[in-house]
Amino acid sequence: MIFTEAAPVTFDHAMEPEVDVVIIGAGVIGISTAWHLAKAGIRTLVCEKGRVAGEQSCRNWGWVRQQGRDEAELPIMMESNAIWASLAAEIGEDLGFRQHGVIYTAETESEMSKHHQWVKLAASYGLESKILSAVEIRQRVKGMEGNWLGGVVTESDGRAEPFVAVPALARDCARRGVAIIENCAVRSLEFSAGRVSSVVTERGEVKCHSVICAGGAWSSIFLANVGFRFPQLTVRSTVARTAVAPDFYRGNTSCSDLAIRRREDGGYTIAPCFNEHLINFDSFRFMPEFTPALTDVWSDMKLRLGADSPGGIWPGRRWQPDQISPFEKTRVLNPPPAKSTLVALKQRFDKRMPGLRGVAIEQSWAGMIDATPDVVPVMDQLENFPGLFLASGFSGHGFGIGPAVGRIMADMVLGREIGHDMKRFRSSRFSDGSKLPRGPSL
Repeated sequence: MIFTEAAPVTFDHAMEPEVDVVIIGAGVIGISTAWHLAKAGIRTLVCEKGRVAGEQSCRNWGWVRQQGRDEAELPIMMESNAIWASLAAEIGEDLGFRQHGVIYTAETESEMSKHHQWVKLAASYGLESKILSAVEIRQRVKGMEGNWLGGVVTESDGRAEPFVAVPALARDCARRGVAIIENCAVRSLEFSAGRVSSVVTERGEVKCHSVICAGGAWSSIFLANVGFRFPQLTVRSTVARTAVAPDFYRGNTSCSDLAIRRREDGGYTIAPCFNEHLINFDSFRFMPEFTPALTDVWSDMKLRLGADSPGGIWPGRRWQPDQISPFEKTRVLNPPPAKSTLVALKQRFDKRMPGLRGVAIEQSWAGMIDATPDVVPVMDQLENFPGLFLASGFSGHGFGIGPAVGRIMADMVLGREIGHDMKRFRSSRFSDGSKLPRGPSL
């Protein structure tokens, strides 16, 4: 199920004149943060311009994986995996979380080399990833065709249903006293004595002590209006689901040109292993930050002309608190799936899965992934903006890691010990002259 602005409003709590923390955005990051703040007894308001989980948080692949993470992300994702394992019992709703493993296959020596490197890294953190032989790949993923040399598996990895999990967590936030308001865009911020003191929404002003921007693809536009430069581009990810089909493998599998996972409705979510960047105003605005990465982590990106991303829809970067903001003009970013990608996806599916060739694709959709130059997020209090925190730029890796990020951001706001090295995720890395490490692929 994909949420659009045509979906009925589900969350419309009363707006109090003052709270402790305001969260901008009700995707997996914003809702997870609100959940942890609520458990700490913090008065929290979540403002969502459209619908809870309306954009990438309901459009992603549904993978909950530790495997293949950036090294700095890995311990956070391991924490998140543990949270996922107990989350359904804690909130009393099934989130579709199942731990049936994630397998990456290999058809080249280069791919196998990367898998061996990953297993060494995983072992250093106590994660049980292991190499599979070609025979083991065929035994585990029956029905998938390829010239396998082998692969790698992490048995504790899994999946969840995005359109189920995030709204369910939001309902538990509401039960714990969090106010969540859909169709309520935050237009701007107010500062007193150099610190955030309130948010100005389309429904009025709310005083607060801290603000967390978890706006996904819209974060850069929002921050630009308050004078902070956040280099962020969006990439379109086209995804599809099949009709009910035989259960050949219950986990998640990725090869060089196709990613597939079993769904709780008996079908499969399938996606090509590439994304598209729609060239827009931001493509040129952030060219200095992104150019070094174009031949590295962004080398497989397909470039297209288009205006379905925030940078194309809204080239302006300034508006006043009493003016209608871009967030009110586009409540839910709902790009069409790329027709050429769907054709390629069906061809790849039929080739890789000959036993499922007659299975129909029942639905297709697209989402806009918010990406940074080094393909890891920012999780930080913004320099020179006391009380303003950013949790964005998850680059297609946000769904699985969301529960732990929520814990981290809650503790960051509360001034508690984080428990992880957060240097990799500082906002200043794009402006302090640092050489950015190579991140994971999008």
